[in-house]
Amino acid sequence: MATYDLVVIGTGPGGYVCAIRAAQLGMKVAVVEKNSTLGGTCLNVGCMPSKALLYSSELFEEAGHSFGKMGIKVSAPTLDLPALMNFKQQGIDGNVKGVEFLMKKNKIDVVSGTGKVLGTGKVEVTGADGKAQTLETKNIVIASGSAVANLKGIEIDEKRIVSSTGALSLEKVPEKLIVVGAGVIGLELGSVWRRLGAQVTVVEFLDRILPGMDGEVAKQFQRMLEKQGMTFKLGAKVTGIDSSGKLLKAQVEPAAGGTAESLEADIVLVAIGRTPYTAGLGLQEAGVTLDERGRVKIDHHFATSVKGVYAIGDVVAGPMLAHKAEDEGVAVAEILAGQAGHVNYDVIPGVVYTTPEVAAVGKTEEELKAAGVNYTVGKFPFTANGRSKVNQTTDGFVKILADAKTDRVLGVHIIGREAGEMIHEACVLMEFGGSAEDLARTCHAHPTRSEAVKEAALAVGKRAIHM
Repeated sequence: MATYDLVVIGTGPGGYVCAIRAAQLGMKVAVVEKNSTLGGTCLNVGCMPSKALLYSSELFEEAGHSFGKMGIKVSAPTLDLPALMNFKQQGIDGNVKGVEFLMKKNKIDVVSGTGKVLGTGKVEVTGADGKAQTLETKNIVIASGSAVANLKGIEIDEKRIVSSTGALSLEKVPEKLIVVGAGVIGLELGSVWRRLGAQVTVVEFLDRILPGMDGEVAKQFQRMLEKQGMTFKLGAKVTGIDSSGKLLKAQVEPAAGGTAESLEADIVLVAIGRTPYTAGLGLQEAGVTLDERGRVKIDHHFATSVKGVYAIGDVVAGPMLAHKAEDEGVAVAEILAGQAGHVNYDVIPGVVYTTPEVAAVGKTEEELKAAGVNYTVGKFPFTANGRSKVNQTTDGFVKILADAKTDRVLGVHIIGREAGEMIHEACVLMEFGGSAEDLARTCHAHPTRSEAVKEAALAVGKRAIHM
């Protein structure tokens, strides 16, 4: 029986980062992974492969529509989808091998198989051959991540009715694609296949896209996506899909009830969210308490109801984001080492990696209004940003929300090219409790898109220079 200081179940960003930090702090660590490769959903069938497809499809569209106006004459691009998928796979393989290297470098044992918590100090691992072994450990961290949420009455076959996993590996570009769900995953993957030639219709139960994001941002972003050719049916639900014919027929009804319509598609992507992955972990048998949504209940130190068992990432409450899981992994490792591990949940950025990108950190206007907080708004459009103008990529704006009394920045929202990179100066500012004035008086290089962030901070005090 192997004995460890820590056994981590799952090697996604939360799990492998937790393992590495624990090893850095002198612990003897093992990770348990049920899949044939490390890295979890993010590296294998999520964040990373989707970014490869987003990048390549964006270049494909630019070559076909934007190069000419810049004086770059090329013939119309043709799509080699197998080669594009190979490009994606090369990225996956490189990242997975990177995690394997980090496990070896940090002397972390990798145990292949399905982990099951037997209680305090014991994890049973069943390999693909059915043989089981027991790992003895002082502490256990559950980092098992999440799984695709299913639509009631609709079976995902990953061929014609697909989840995000199947949508990353389609064998041909669909003529018509229906995306069920207007969240981050649906919009990102929908935009990939739209750029590659599909007619994309997005069906969303709510009356808006990107639930949880700032309302003004969502409205502006929807207009941009519609201009790009995406169609939206909001306040609607898919109640069934007839797959008996050559084309799929999706029954779509108003969310509030009413007359149904039938939409035809080659592919239907179900992207209504994700659910915590707890199946087969033996949590309830071991006495680990779950909440009403199937998430593992933890205290402010990530501890579950069973002594020595902790949980992080998608399997606990909070945004299902890889970087949130990573920060929790570091925090719990440091807590186990006797340090003051901590995660600031008020400063966790979120990004939609479409074109343009959408990025946000902190509070939305709706949240501030609901909480009764008096705030000021500073906005600056990229149409007034020099770098964006010369590149002719002027879609979007920067919006900063600051406390009306203290000027402390409470939220920042950006739509625009490279928004996912620009959001981080706001994160650093907010981590240190900075004000809009602090940001406005910080020198920004010219010409950069990031100057729009400075200008939005100036606009909080009604003194933007270039608007």
